[in-house]
Amino acid sequence: MMQKVSLTALAAALFLGSSWAQTPCVNGMAGGYPCENVDLVSFMASQEVGGGSNMNDIWGWTDPSDSTEYVLLGRSNGTAFIDISDPINPVLIADLPTQTTNSLWRDIKVYGNHAFIVAEAGGHGMQVVDLTQLGAIANPPQTIEADALYTGWGDAHNIVINESTARAYGVGTNTFEGGLHIVDISDPLNPSLIGEFSADGYTHDAQVVSYIGPDTQYGGKEIAFCCNENTITIADVTNPEDAALISATGYENSSYTHQGWLTEDHRYFISNDELDEQDYGVNTTSFIWDVSNLSAPEIVGTFVSTSSAIDHNMYVRDTLIYQSNYRAGLRILSTSDIDNGQLEEVAFFDVDPASDAPQFSGTWSNYPYFPSGIIAVSHMEEGLFLLQLSGEMSDLGCTDPCGLQL
Repeated sequence: MMQKVSLTALAAALFLGSSWAQTPCVNGMAGGYPCENVDLVSFMASQEVGGGSNMNDIWGWTDPSDSTEYVLLGRSNGTAFIDISDPINPVLIADLPTQTTNSLWRDIKVYGNHAFIVAEAGGHGMQVVDLTQLGAIANPPQTIEADALYTGWGDAHNIVINESTARAYGVGTNTFEGGLHIVDISDPLNPSLIGEFSADGYTHDAQVVSYIGPDTQYGGKEIAFCCNENTITIADVTNPEDAALISATGYENSSYTHQGWLTEDHRYFISNDELDEQDYGVNTTSFIWDVSNLSAPEIVGTFVSTSSAIDHNMYVRDTLIYQSNYRAGLRILSTSDIDNGQLEEVAFFDVDPASDAPQFSGTWSNYPYFPSGIIAVSHMEEGLFLLQLSGEMSDLGCTDPCGLQL
C-alpha cells in the first residue's frame, strides 16, 4: 500500500535537504570523530574495498544513464569501483588489479565514461576502463580487466585530464624528464601521444584548463598550472607539439611544491607544500596565488591552520576548498574573502583523531563533485569515508534535486 506523505513532513524534508547522515555531527563529534559542519554517512574498511596495504587516490563517476554515483578508489594492489547510490550502504561492485606490481602511488581520473588509471609501479602504463559496464554487474564484486592499456610510459605519479579538450597529461612519468606527457583520449580506448612539456623538468601534479581567467592574452587557450617541486609553473599547452613556458615562480621556504587547484574563475590558484611542516615546523599552510597575470603570479596571502598536519590533495567546488590533510582529515575552507588574501576554515572531519602530527598517514585525497553532495574521502590505512555537509553548510554541496531522500 502506498503511504501518504503529509505536506508538513514533505516541507520539513525539503527544508532539511538530504537526510542520509547516519551519524550527524553533534557537539563537535560524529561516531568518535571530531567534526564541524560535516556528518558521517558511512564507512567501508580496507578489507571491504578490496584490501591492499594502503588506500591512496580517489575520484568519482556518475552514470549518465541512471545517475548512479560510483567511487573510484585507488589501493596499493588495484582499484575499487563502489556504488554509492545508497550512501549509507555502499557496495563494492568491481575490482581492477594492478597492471604489474603493487604501488603506494595510484591515481585516477575520468573522461567520456572511462577511467584512466596510473601508478608508480614499474611498467604499469595507463589502464583504461569502460565504466558503463558497472551497472550490468549482477553479482558483485567482480574482478575486471582493463579495456585498454596505454604503454607510452611505464610508471607515472599522476594523471591529469582536461575534459573540455579530451586530453590526458601524464605527470611524473619516466618520459620527458617527468614533465607533461600529453595524450589525446578523444577515443578513450585508443590513447595517442600528441606532445610534451618538459621545459621546467619534473611535474608532481597539475591542473590543466581551458582558460577563462582575467589574463586576456591567454583567453580560451589550454593552460597547465603545474606544481614542480619548488615552483608554480604555468605553461601554454594549446599546441601540444610546441608547448611553451609562461612562468615558473618560487617562494620563500619552499620544501616541496606539491599540489594546487584554481578557483572557478581562474583568478586564484591555491597551492600547498608537502614538506614545509616537517622541515620548518610550521602548521598546515595554504598559499593563495593571484594568477590574473599568468606571466607574473604573486602570493597575496596564506592560510595557516591550527593543525600541524601535512597537507596533501585539495579541490575547489563553488566557493569551498576541500583539503585532505593527512592526519588532520578533511578540512574545508571558504574563499568568500579571497580577494583580500584571506581564507577561512568553515568545516572539518578528522578521520585520524589520535594525532595531527606531521606524518604521512591518514587521508590521502577526497572527491567533492558528486551531484548528491556526498564527499568521498580515502584513508590510507583504514578505507573509505562517505561524508556530507551539515549544519550551516547543508545548503551547499548538493546540486541534484534527486539527491533528496524522503
